[in-house]
Amino acid sequence: MEYSSTHSEIIYSVQPEVDIESIIRQYQPGKVFVVTEENVFKLWFDKLPKLKTLPCVVIPSGEDNKGLGSVELIWEFLSSKGADRKSLLINVGGGMLTDLGGFAASTFKRGVDFINVPTTLLAQVDASVGGKTGINFRGLKNEIGTFNVPRSVIISSTFLQTLDQQNLLSGFAEMVKHGLIYSSEHFLELCNVDFENLDLKSFQEIIRHSVQVKEYFVQQDPTEKNIRKALNFGHTIGHALESLFLEQHRPVLHGYAVAWGMMAELYLSQAVCGLDPESSVDICDWISSMYGKISITSEDFEELYMLMGHDKKNEAGRINFTLISSPGNFEINQESSKELIFEALRFLQNSLSHENA
Repeated sequence: MEYSSTHSEIIYSVQPEVDIESIIRQYQPGKVFVVTEENVFKLWFDKLPKLKTLPCVVIPSGEDNKGLGSVELIWEFLSSKGADRKSLLINVGGGMLTDLGGFAASTFKRGVDFINVPTTLLAQVDASVGGKTGINFRGLKNEIGTFNVPRSVIISSTFLQTLDQQNLLSGFAEMVKHGLIYSSEHFLELCNVDFENLDLKSFQEIIRHSVQVKEYFVQQDPTEKNIRKALNFGHTIGHALESLFLEQHRPVLHGYAVAWGMMAELYLSQAVCGLDPESSVDICDWISSMYGKISITSEDFEELYMLMGHDKKNEAGRINFTLISSPGNFEINQESSKELIFEALRFLQNSLSHENA
């Protein structure tokens, strides 16, 4: 089995129940546990009968539940059921759940094995791959966490049957990012995806290509000291937008915030890295055609700038961006002046806002 301390075995599955059972058989009876979320439990556990026979804790769905309270629920569950260092925790759900379950497994008894069974596109191409676990803390996304890879990740496009278009697009934004930072061929492949007539079987192969991009960066730089920062493209501004909208009680899906963040950072890429303006405009038009409009005002800019300052990839008090010089070519550790960042936010505002402030 391709499992090591630095990377997971990725299983592209057409029968996830069979692959899950194969892993379960490698552990002692009574030492395998499941954590999932309410929506996934209702939609999928009747179709995954083996999981229904195992001790299971169900966490309420939604980003609001990605905090210490939910971690304590999992710790208490594992402790009460007799979990030990040789146990396995199976995390079944979206990115919130795999981040949360991975963090709980990484910290319980200084770490027990876990596997991820991601049920959303976002979790399949991003959250469940790469060894990042984490929870939100004091309003800041993924403020507390660890690097710890799951033993295995079971990826099956079968689970996408129950996703609505918005959640498909949320995951698709991370795939777009992978194409823009590393593979112009993958980017062109993504440009041809038709969500109105999506063939899940062939889409699984496109998911594989996207995950392979992320795996490349993770294997080169497991703890994000260097080129893995490339995966942050769109996220410095995207995370700030996500946090702002949460504060304003109008939350948006992660991928939508990243898509808008990529548009603003494409603007920065023109100014800082020489990205061709015509190419940038074409990409921004394509992104905005999928992810629609947002409403931000000039009064939001200072708050967004402050939120960018909390990004974990910043160093020595400066805001670090990953930008691109052309589709498929990234530049990490790029700095921008506050004035230029505000210009990028104004570009985003004028491109997308319902009303301009």
